[in-house]
Amino acid sequence: MTDQIPAQYTGPRRILSGIQASGALHLGNYLGALKRFVEMQDQGEPCFLFVADMHAITVWQDPDKLTAQTREIAAAYLAAGLDPSKSVIFPQSAVPAHAELAWIFNCVARLGWLDRMTQFKEKSGKHKERASVGLYTYPVLQAADILLYKATAVPVGEDQKQHLELTRDIAQKFNNDYGVPGFFPLPDPLIQGPATRVMSLRDGSAKMSKSDPSDLSRINLTDDADTIATKIKKAKSDMDALPETVEGLEGRPEAKNLVAIYAALSNQSREAVLAEFGGQGFGAFKPRLSELAVESMAPVTAEMRRLMADPAEIDKVLARGAEQAREVAQPVIEEVKKIVGFWQA
Repeated sequence: MTDQIPAQYTGPRRILSGIQASGALHLGNYLGALKRFVEMQDQGEPCFLFVADMHAITVWQDPDKLTAQTREIAAAYLAAGLDPSKSVIFPQSAVPAHAELAWIFNCVARLGWLDRMTQFKEKSGKHKERASVGLYTYPVLQAADILLYKATAVPVGEDQKQHLELTRDIAQKFNNDYGVPGFFPLPDPLIQGPATRVMSLRDGSAKMSKSDPSDLSRINLTDDADTIATKIKKAKSDMDALPETVEGLEGRPEAKNLVAIYAALSNQSREAVLAEFGGQGFGAFKPRLSELAVESMAPVTAEMRRLMADPAEIDKVLARGAEQAREVAQPVIEEVKKIVGFWQA
């Protein structure tokens, strides 16, 4: 069997990513994920984009809210410009093969690998014995998400690179253990753009997060124009004028974050932004940033609200996407079961 399988993966290029179905989406999700998904789709890249509802329940979720949040994220995908005729949009839990492959990978991955995962340490805090087993094995399910579709590239932030390295380790070990070189690709991270990691408006050293207790720390995709303007006005900054070079932003996390947001929203480099605003104070910069943010986000917000008022339209997209995803995933999981030696009728 191994003689018929190439040493290097030779299948199609495929991009996969997902957003967890927990909490409201914000500007960081838009700039760091949604906007990039649309760009890749428009470049003709085949994209599989799922709503990670299975990952969401690693911590307690109200069932009704989980369903609503799944629809909300799908609405955000569509409102941002993703086209269901070009990208496969689906709920993770609608494809049973995710869970099947995750169990097989649980038996491939090593405890020492998972012990090194820093995100579990951060999320479980001082009482890791109270964390769910699912939170601990979250990166293994993530590997299954990626490799089930034989994705070759995954858009990730810096904080997810470690998980993608684990995915590569699992793929390599599976290929080696079962003598099937090249069966699973070793996916590459896609980290690019001026605002791949958007920080909190209240603390430039912390990532913008939907779990932050302060709503002022983030711009939600459902915020209206007045709310966006208020949040940017109240965003933490400093007393100094903006520098004229990017190097001048070092040691100034809030200034660095606001400049990066402006750059991403205006599709400019940070150098170009500072060429325009260098030497000016935040009293001049923040109103311009507010105008840009409102102008950029208003169409997305309006379309999200329209879609969320019509759940049937969202459900139709998710159902179609789930069917397409299952068509791709099923042959892969069946081949994996054959390779592993599971009985098949």
